[in-house]
Amino acid sequence: MLKKVIILGAGCAGLTAGIYTARANLAPLILAGNKPGGQLTLTTLVENFPGFVDGIMGPDLILAMQKQCERFGGTILNEDVESVDFTQKNFRVTTRQETFESQSIIIATGSGSIWLGLESEQRLIGRGVSNCATCDGYFFTNKEVAIIGGGDSAMEEALFLTKFANKVTVIHRRDQLRASKIMQNRAFNNPKIVFKLDSCVEEILGSDCVTGLKIKNIKTLEIQEIPVNGVFITIGHKPHTEIFKDQIDLDPKGYIIVSNQTRTNIPGVFVAGDVADHTYRQAITAAGMGCKAAMDVEKYLSSLV
Repeated sequence: MLKKVIILGAGCAGLTAGIYTARANLAPLILAGNKPGGQLTLTTLVENFPGFVDGIMGPDLILAMQKQCERFGGTILNEDVESVDFTQKNFRVTTRQETFESQSIIIATGSGSIWLGLESEQRLIGRGVSNCATCDGYFFTNKEVAIIGGGDSAMEEALFLTKFANKVTVIHRRDQLRASKIMQNRAFNNPKIVFKLDSCVEEILGSDCVTGLKIKNIKTLEIQEIPVNGVFITIGHKPHTEIFKDQIDLDPKGYIIVSNQTRTNIPGVFVAGDVADHTYRQAITAAGMGCKAAMDVEKYLSSLV
């Protein structure tokens, strides 16, 4: 059966698009993948999403969005998309189980943080390990934290965290930062920020929560343990766009290029959330873009009649 709209991804962007298209009687099919929910499933308490005075757990927020979408007639399948074909009049989306056809597509596959790859890191995500200072900085008021990374994003996060933390240690594996000079100067001149250059993280310490870091100096091979309550990983993000290569216009970093609000270079294919946004990467901005994509889809489908 030909679908009116298929949404790829079930994070804040995809589920918001699902709610809006479902309420417009478009009966959206949301292909969530085997790990639905996006970045919020890696978050514990979310305190900056409007409407929740006392905050809400990330997975609970996603679950509420899923139920809201299904209430209005959206269908959510936890299937991974293996390939897409945007060259046909009716777009094709293939999972391991079957192939679907649709008049329109909303890509909301999001992006993922580039992690260090440590067992201790994965075990302590949401328990002191974070990838978003804006989201979690408040929880480290009057505590000591570490930033892993040396680019502009790392310096921005470090400077932001000084509003809350007593001390911010920047750990970078090279002898010089990659950040722009102006960002370096701001960080170097902030009395709360200290630097551990030529250093890499060997292990994040703690059982139930982060208590410290074991770091190694790459040049001297000296091992050192430093006490911290939080660790922010800021070595980059990677958009989930591998299956769209050669079909959708991507920028040099792999993010989908957006024109005229949520449109891609292919009429009928729209985009929402972190898969196109490498600046804000917030749940609320992803949800807002999901709303816009849904409304753009509704107008596009009306134009086909």
